[in-house]
Amino acid sequence: MRIGLNLGYWGTGDNSANLALAGKADELGYAVVWAAEAYGSDAVTMLTWIAARTERIDVGSAVLQIPARTPAMTGMTAATLDTLSGGRFRLGLGVSGPQVSEGWHGVRFTDPVGRTREYVEIVRSVQTRRRVRFSGEHFELPLPGGPGLALGLTFRPERKQVPIYLAAIGPKNLELTGEVADGWLPVFFSPAHAGEQLARIRAGAEAAGRSLDAFDIAPAVPLVVGGDWRECADAVRAHAALYLGGMGSRERNFYNRLAARMGFEAAAAEVQEKYLARDYEGARAAVPLEFLDATSLLGPRERIAERMTEFVRAGVTTLSVTPFGESRGFEAALRTAVDAIELAGVA
Repeated sequence: MRIGLNLGYWGTGDNSANLALAGKADELGYAVVWAAEAYGSDAVTMLTWIAARTERIDVGSAVLQIPARTPAMTGMTAATLDTLSGGRFRLGLGVSGPQVSEGWHGVRFTDPVGRTREYVEIVRSVQTRRRVRFSGEHFELPLPGGPGLALGLTFRPERKQVPIYLAAIGPKNLELTGEVADGWLPVFFSPAHAGEQLARIRAGAEAAGRSLDAFDIAPAVPLVVGGDWRECADAVRAHAALYLGGMGSRERNFYNRLAARMGFEAAAAEVQEKYLARDYEGARAAVPLEFLDATSLLGPRERIAERMTEFVRAGVTTLSVTPFGESRGFEAALRTAVDAIELAGVA
């Protein structure tokens, strides 16, 4: 199992400390550093900055939003960043949600699975340098009846294909991930509850006649180092409450549904009810300790090492940690994660 770093969003905390972590992760031998985007900072700018200031570590988007860019633009961006970084880019994609897709990007949140399938196909077509021609339900290139030309990428990329990851949560999107992607970017991944998710990915791969031998399962996992794992869990409560309670509407919150499928339906409903009522303290308190422990790395090095072995047994191949708590302790947390993975003997 490899180890990675997920920085999340730029602009939501101590940015100088967060960005400095990428250099520390590079120094410590981490495999990849991921950056995210929603409706604040964009991931491409942040990853370009990181790639220019590191030497070995891969840079990955977790994720680029599908409604934010045309597939041709994403293909261009992936090829460019991969070439400038010397073949170190990993392209993570996600459909976002209806509030952001329609409210921020002006793109209807319809048929996300079908749209993603077509999007990935076009991105891959761009990177072949052949002229792109595509006719689907959501995208058509060139547009018919006009002056548009079938065009191809004008420079030779570093690699013929950049690895594509999907941030899938729902059952159908998980099957699509197994069908078309090179990796999966799960959130709130729990080794004890991941069986059904992984079965969906395998089903998608089998239906497409694909092997998953080189498939990368790369969850982003909160990391809090300390003597008492229960106290460590408190540092993750606000993050979990935001996603379970406030990411999406009452009717369409994919993270809330995920928690429900994991067996925390009543608690997830309570978190959402309190969060939407703006009782944020109550929402944080309502997040079950068991949920936080199942989806995080908490406590001293030895306990974290034990938990890492559980992630390996569940099939994780790249464990990307997200440090929580006091930012001044983040670099030490990264070193502890390296020590733990060596202690566990799963590196």
